[in-house]
Amino acid sequence: MSKNERLIQRIKDELSQVSTAEKRESSERYFPQGINCIGATASDIKLIISNFHSTNPELSANEILCISEDILQSANYSEEVLTAFGLINPLVKKHFNDDLLFRFEYWLENYASNWSHVDDLCIKTIYNFLLARPHLIETTQAWTTSKKPWCRRASNVVWVKFIRRKIGASIYYLDKSLIFKNCDLLIEDENIFVQKSIGWLLKVTLKHHQKDVIGYLRKNHQLMPRSTIRYALEKLDKKHRASLLLEFK
Repeated sequence: MSKNERLIQRIKDELSQVSTAEKRESSERYFPQGINCIGATASDIKLIISNFHSTNPELSANEILCISEDILQSANYSEEVLTAFGLINPLVKKHFNDDLLFRFEYWLENYASNWSHVDDLCIKTIYNFLLARPHLIETTQAWTTSKKPWCRRASNVVWVKFIRRKIGASIYYLDKSLIFKNCDLLIEDENIFVQKSIGWLLKVTLKHHQKDVIGYLRKNHQLMPRSTIRYALEKLDKKHRASLLLEFK
């Protein structure tokens, strides 16, 4: 057994050791479409990742990336995928080049199998990667054309923390026209999780561009599922939200 194989087996053993039937049943409630999970929590995974880095300081960033990909290729459980995504999270700001974004796209298309995989990778690892490379943020719009719904969902989720974001000494503003273009490109998508991502992106955009988001909904609400509209308006005050939901019936 190679060194990498031993390290991967240790990670899988640790996941098994912290897993319980109770945790598994709790996780399964969030995935009515079904999920193959071992029964480890996000906190469990975070601790396993932290222990991995503290006990293997000699590993290079590229070596850890290889371990992540080996885990992904052999993963049987959802938590193994999340662990693989998280292993390189502490490394992406200062290591790797811009091409890692293509690797993330490949992961989304080939290893993501539920909404938590997409959201975890986008909100944690890809977020940290893009914080150090804001020139790449807008390029993820290309993911809207992916044949895989999880990658299309990611095209929205990857932007939710970049509507307005302090990066270094300056403030980054995502071009709102690109946000609405994303929504236009995906508005008739038949996948419910892609639709939910539209609602999420509009919800966080509304905080900074309320008039524009409401105008977009007025123009397009007949093309959108009711759930997407409700999600987009979630943060409005109750009276205004109720009035708009009635208008958009």
